[in-house]
Amino acid sequence: MSNEERLNHLEQLREQIKLGGGQRRIDVQHGKGKLTARERIRLLLDEGSFEEFDQLVLLSGSEYAEDKVQSESVVTGWGRIDGRPVYVFSQDFTVVGGSLSTPMGDKIIKIMDLALRNGAPVIGLNDGGGARIQEGVDALASYGEIFTRNVLASGVVPQISVVMGPAAGGAVYSPALTDFIFMTQGTSQMYLTGPDVIKAVTGEDVTHEELGGAMAHASRSGVCHFAIEGEENCLQEVRRLFSFLPLNNMEDPPYVETGDDPERRDEELLRIVPEDEGRPYDMREVIYRVVDGGDFMEVHAHFAQNMIVGFARIAGQTIGIVGNQPLYLAGVIDIDSSRKAARFVRFCDAFNIPVLTFVDTGGFLPGTSQEYGGIISHGAKLVYAYAEATVPKITIIIRKAYGGAYDAMGSKHLRADLNLAWPTAMIAVMGPEPAVNIIYRSELAAASDVEETRAQLVADYKERLSNPYIAASRGYIDDVIDPRDTRVRVANALAMLRTKNDHLPPKKHGNLPL
Repeated sequence: MSNEERLNHLEQLREQIKLGGGQRRIDVQHGKGKLTARERIRLLLDEGSFEEFDQLVLLSGSEYAEDKVQSESVVTGWGRIDGRPVYVFSQDFTVVGGSLSTPMGDKIIKIMDLALRNGAPVIGLNDGGGARIQEGVDALASYGEIFTRNVLASGVVPQISVVMGPAAGGAVYSPALTDFIFMTQGTSQMYLTGPDVIKAVTGEDVTHEELGGAMAHASRSGVCHFAIEGEENCLQEVRRLFSFLPLNNMEDPPYVETGDDPERRDEELLRIVPEDEGRPYDMREVIYRVVDGGDFMEVHAHFAQNMIVGFARIAGQTIGIVGNQPLYLAGVIDIDSSRKAARFVRFCDAFNIPVLTFVDTGGFLPGTSQEYGGIISHGAKLVYAYAEATVPKITIIIRKAYGGAYDAMGSKHLRADLNLAWPTAMIAVMGPEPAVNIIYRSELAAASDVEETRAQLVADYKERLSNPYIAASRGYIDDVIDPRDTRVRVANALAMLRTKNDHLPPKKHGNLPL
């Protein structure tokens, strides 16, 4: 066989391999509204940038013959997003349902090892039926090896999981160990045990979508960070998230020229917070007006909606934003919002992303369900995350900052670098009404007009004890600012803190209250 014939044969092999499980199964995949493994990679990466590895690792029983060539059920390699390198694996559901075998696991492990050694993110496109049953313990061993690499890569390179089909049993733990999980609405599910098993064990009737669909995990369990309709939209959002992130923990996030003047002031910020402190407003409106071009990529948007987290830019620099949301539960902090914010702050800290915090919270949510659910230890996670973080931390108190929630939301006492307040800020152990009821119990009992007396005492409490100037006089607030200057002050602070060099005491690792 001549060299030309060998090359022609190789090209034929590659073309056959690219069909995965064959055209009939590709058609079935398309009929479900799903793309193939390679189609997904083409949409995710810059055009023509993908280089595939281990394409010639064949499915067990396949042969290098034109009618029997079938590659293992995952496509792996590397490419670029906006010109920046990224490693990718994409499970191929058309080949044995995308199930995990030892060779498939080896392909994924190789990609993860390369990503770790070369300091580039890993994106996994998941669409598979779990462990290949006939592989037995070998498939389980492969899962364990993948989990270990997820852990070793954690905090070193960003890891993104995109669930675009089923992920059941052990297959869910690798995504759960990564930094962000995207799911496609209507076509993806994640669960440890499926509806049939649950029916047999507990008697519950539940559908695949109710049990493990994108919105179930985006709004109820919090497992999913992004629930996106349509695979193309989902992959575009993955690209958008990637644009905010550094390649690894030794680099800063990419600078992006947005054309938005850092000195821009916004008159509407004077009118966003209602004069009636009991009335809600949307904290997102504050965020949109402060960040570059109003471009804010919210993370976990459907989960614990009393807390907002996400990415934006100010003066072209990536920042992570955390904010209480007065529209939901009046912005109080509960178990889920504590976990949500703590995890986000720790991600930002791991990858050199400054944290900007907007505060308006009446405290931690009271109640037996919260206490029995462990609000103490979950709230402590939020405290831990802020205190541990060494990245630049800027906090702005917009309105209420009461009780332990004042401390927990990026206070000066948790090593924040710059703490500012709007004139509307109220900082105290508790809100004025309950405080007056406790402090002036005897005066109220003796008053001829209880309501008038209470109103006077509440006004006096606000004037003397809960205004921002008291905290400023102690140095706990660095300045009380004109709301219109918020963007300017944050941009200047980020410039000042660009060379921040902070370290934790030497230790193996802390003991986060998990």
